[in-house]
Amino acid sequence: MDSLITAAGRALAAGDPLGALKRIALRNDAPALALRGIAMAQLGDLVRAKELLRNAARAFGPNETLARARCVVAEAEIALVSRDLRWPARALDAARATLEAHGDKANAALARLLEVRRLLLIGRLAESESALAELDSALLPPASKAAYELALAGIAIRRLRTQTARAALARAHDAARQAAIPSLTAEVANTLRLLSVPAARLVWRGEQRPLLLEEVETMLASSEFVVDAHRHVVHHGDAVVRLARRPVLFSLLCALCETWPGDAPRDMLVARAFRTRHADESHRARLRVEIGRLRTALRAMAAVRATQRGFALIPHRPCEVLLLARLVDEKHAPVLALLADGESWSSSALALVLGSSQRTVQRSLDSLAASGRVQSFGRGRTRRWLTPPLPGLATALLLPTTLPTD
Repeated sequence: MDSLITAAGRALAAGDPLGALKRIALRNDAPALALRGIAMAQLGDLVRAKELLRNAARAFGPNETLARARCVVAEAEIALVSRDLRWPARALDAARATLEAHGDKANAALARLLEVRRLLLIGRLAESESALAELDSALLPPASKAAYELALAGIAIRRLRTQTARAALARAHDAARQAAIPSLTAEVANTLRLLSVPAARLVWRGEQRPLLLEEVETMLASSEFVVDAHRHVVHHGDAVVRLARRPVLFSLLCALCETWPGDAPRDMLVARAFRTRHADESHRARLRVEIGRLRTALRAMAAVRATQRGFALIPHRPCEVLLLARLVDEKHAPVLALLADGESWSSSALALVLGSSQRTVQRSLDSLAASGRVQSFGRGRTRRWLTPPLPGLATALLLPTTLPTD
């Protein structure tokens, strides 16, 4: 490898894409094409970067399997940044195996970290933890060590383990500072910010106040009766009831929590559960049926008793009833939460992460675009959506995840 290629590679490793391009911008040999692709990716031109890396992979000879594997890993990283989450995992696995066979541990670790980040992004925490456990962080270079610790912190945040997350972010900060890559340092700072801004809203005895993620963790670990409006889950001590697939029951439960320790009027419950302003006898009859189903679902935790004007929630054990509500009472909050990371998303990637149909996500995006809250660029399959980060909104509780009790 000639001196210009070596110098360009060192510039890229230090986060200096312009310095790398000064040395290889006019060259079209395979190594230069690969380095130019990485440089364009660091500069944000992901389409051009992907094209250059594919050209480089084709330009490398059939015996240069190591170089081609590195191109595959670089293209996978671009796919992740551009939120192309349908990247073929088999190609990345094959590239990682090639890198390991040739002793390129640094790039093999990067390939593993890319898969971990993808699994984390789509909410498959158990799989991401398992993949991360196969890495020995002591063998990683500073940049990969920072990415490793960021992944650990991301898993801990999703599982509401704030102390573990803080420790991982402290190690990530040290590694990013050692790597001297500004974008990596900024990513660590942005992740750390999630621990210092409100993540949810507590509704209790008619009052409301914002909660930090650490306070949410403490609340869910308590013996109080906690209704989590982010996950549609009820916690009471060691008992857990999931109502994500029963939205009517959950709406009724939230209304009962908001009025606790008093009772909720029947008209209020009808309006919340059935979204109608004028209740008739059919609505009241249906309300009795749904209240009966709610009693059955909560029978191990609490009773739902009829009162003269409505219904009241009565926990079996003396405790407080706490409603963990969203900071923003917004129908499209999960979509906004994903877009708040500052990256550009396709509607198909959003649908994959949220577990919704692409058409449902597209309707949400159209509604948000009509109100000027999101913007798009490109057409057809290249269309991407983005929005500035939302102030005061920690996205962790709005993203798909496995609950701490799973």
